[in-house]
Amino acid sequence: MPTAAELDEAARLLEAGQLVAFPTETVYGLGADAENPEAVARIFAAKGRPSNHPIIVHVVDGADIGHWTDEVPEAAQRLIDAFWPGPLTLILKRAAHIPADVAGGQDSIGLRCPSHPVAQALLSRFKRGRGGIAAPSANKFGQVSPTTAQHVREEFGDSVYVLEGDGVEVGIESTIVDLSRLDQGVGPVLLRPGAITPAMMADVLGTAPLPPDAAAPRASGTLKAHYAPRTPLYLADTRALARDLATLPADARVAWVAAAPADDPRCVWVQAPADARAYARELYRLLRRLDKEGFARLYVEPLPEGHEWAGVRDRLQRAAAAFQD
Repeated sequence: MPTAAELDEAARLLEAGQLVAFPTETVYGLGADAENPEAVARIFAAKGRPSNHPIIVHVVDGADIGHWTDEVPEAAQRLIDAFWPGPLTLILKRAAHIPADVAGGQDSIGLRCPSHPVAQALLSRFKRGRGGIAAPSANKFGQVSPTTAQHVREEFGDSVYVLEGDGVEVGIESTIVDLSRLDQGVGPVLLRPGAITPAMMADVLGTAPLPPDAAAPRASGTLKAHYAPRTPLYLADTRALARDLATLPADARVAWVAAAPADDPRCVWVQAPADARAYARELYRLLRRLDKEGFARLYVEPLPEGHEWAGVRDRLQRAAAAFQD
């Protein structure tokens, strides 16, 4: 846990328009004052992120959501009561006085209340708890998200003030659900799967969110190719693995992330967690480690079906998409 002085310094830097990286229960975020367009622009510049790609705004527990949106639908309030603080982002209509920069120019806005104690301590200090911190994952755009302070330093060196914090328990980014079009008879719509599953939301709302549609707002982490390591990554069963290995040089070393080893000496077996939550928690740490070990390729065995695996499956599919022809 950072000291009070470190948290105060982080809040001061944010209020001065600078960037601060901090832990949440999902991944580390690269934060800036959500209502300061110049500060938000620093996020886009540091990450190399397209300016039309919206950024989620993090708020303190008990925040006045009416500051960010002119309407809090009943469905939104039910989800807030059930899952905040926690790994759920709600897309709502953006209040007119909130700068469009943080929303990628859209008339909607993504809001989340993180549960990590360091994130909450920072939010309670920033503008005395009345501000919002815009914070995508603290990594270069499209690459593997960070789950430790060291991961952030590997990305940005000393250019970003980093708060230490253990306990990144979820390990993948938040579930995103769109509630901005309820007045049009659309939604709720699941834009990005995560730890909060459709079944969990259905228990609260009485209905499961719909799949994304063509008119859905843009949201963080939903591009086809995303979350990618530098080493080429492929999803493959044992047959596809064998076919691929036949095309590689005899001295090529590959990593095989799976439940059981492969029958080829070139495959370095990395045992995959059998539990969906454990897999999510370890995914980005594992990809970052394997990226440093000189493998020619990374192969990952396809994951089980089921809503509890949807978040990890989504991240791996997008990571693999970066290497498809």
